[in-house]
Amino acid sequence: MNRRGRRAEPGRSREDRDRAATGAGYPFAIVRSRDRRPVGAIGLRLRDLPEGRASIGYWVVASGRGQGVTRAAPRTVTGWAPRDLGAPRLQLFIEPWNTASARIAEDVGYRREGLLRGWQQVGGRRRDMAVYGLLNSGEPVVGRAVTAD
Repeated sequence: MNRRGRRAEPGRSREDRDRAATGAGYPFAIVRSRDRRPVGAIGLRLRDLPEGRASIGYWVVASGRGQGVTRAAPRTVTGWAPRDLGAPRLQLFIEPWNTASARIAEDVGYRREGLLRGWQQVGGRRRDMAVYGLLNSGEPVVGRAVTAD
């Protein structure tokens, strides 16, 4: 469990494999380029793609933060999903306390659209989630993917 009572993220690997196998989503490792060590994960969920939406979620271990990889991963997936999968809308759901993740989402081009009260079950409790959206306007994603050396 993490500090918010949430199940540790690596426990989702079976769920992520199932998504990839069925085409419901794609899990990716976030790897630091200087030493090729995995420092997190990012996933793209396609359950709502028939309605024109795909969702992104990501996490990075403490030792991988502040090195550029956390921005590079969502920027890369955000550039790829609309182009190759035709997703008209990408969205992120971020717990309101997680200001670092919110900053990253905004840096990548997502806009905060509102607060969804009691949106998701996390660690045995209903949690509020801020929703961030990005529309596929045909414009390039703000900035470009960067690599951490």
